[in-house]
Amino acid sequence: MTGVVSAVVLLGVLILVHELGHFLLAKAVGIKVLKFSLGFGPKIISKKVGDTEYMLSAIPFGGYVRMYGDEPADEIKAEDRHTSFLAQPIYKRALVICAGSVFNILFAALLFVFIFMVGVPRPLPVVGELSKEMPAQKAGLVKGDKITEIDGQKIKYWEEMTEVVHKSPGKELTFTIETREGVKSFKITPQKKKVKNLFGESEEVGLIGISPAGDVETVSYSIFESIPLALQKTFEIIMLTILALVKIIQKVLPADTIGGPIMIFQLASKQASTGIMSFIMFLAVININLGVFNLFPIPILDGGHMVYLLIEAIRRKPLSERVIMVTQKIGLALILMLMTFAIYNDVLRVIKGTPIP
Repeated sequence: MTGVVSAVVLLGVLILVHELGHFLLAKAVGIKVLKFSLGFGPKIISKKVGDTEYMLSAIPFGGYVRMYGDEPADEIKAEDRHTSFLAQPIYKRALVICAGSVFNILFAALLFVFIFMVGVPRPLPVVGELSKEMPAQKAGLVKGDKITEIDGQKIKYWEEMTEVVHKSPGKELTFTIETREGVKSFKITPQKKKVKNLFGESEEVGLIGISPAGDVETVSYSIFESIPLALQKTFEIIMLTILALVKIIQKVLPADTIGGPIMIFQLASKQASTGIMSFIMFLAVININLGVFNLFPIPILDGGHMVYLLIEAIRRKPLSERVIMVTQKIGLALILMLMTFAIYNDVLRVIKGTPIP
């Protein structure tokens, strides 16, 4: 896919899945849906089916579902009141509001099921380059050696080896290695080193000074194996997304890591050029990012609407229209500021020629 096509596909799928969640749940609980739009602004094409007008609009960065009676000022006919959004009990409205983000996350999980069934490349524990004066070289390992066991624990893939080594700084380990001369044992003590983690924080790990040779095995799983693996991967990325946002607030991650539409466009192009599976993986991650971010308690986002419902449940009556309007304006201002800052980062990154991650 070209850069433009990959970006359009990415945004289109994100928006479609999110709005489809709101739409289907609204229909399921008996709410009349008036409009289903991909994009904002002037409509390009539209078609009315039943009560709903389906539209493709000019501004592609978003979409919306317009439900009957979802604004206090809406005129609602007495005979149609049961199909209006605001007439529904709180739990039904909450389901409709959460559905967009939930659909994004579930869609990502389905993509991961597909990825695991097609096959995931996993590096084998074959030694590539060795760092001078590091434990592996001192012990006598050479390029091409294959690690099969550490302290009796079977090692099949590179990440299994690194997990054991990283957790064992200063601890002597017994490595079973397949060498050119046959199977040998080596006593190796990982050296304590401070390295930067994903968020740029220093942490102490064990290192023996080897890099992978590049030997890879593609592992495919059955659907029954893929489902729990996909759920686990989805949960890991949800937690990583939340943690990344916390680290940005704590200023552990620099604010210039925040990217906007240009960065998404560049990343989509990059992943598409790498291969369709890389693009699908990126699509899954972005769906989770969107789903999690939309549930943050910021007015105008789905999470903000959930806060309104929580307050309504506690007070046993909804917030006044004025309070909602004021908080919505504040939320909109925050989102616009964030978007402006993200676009500023994008433009600055392009001007400086900074490579994308």
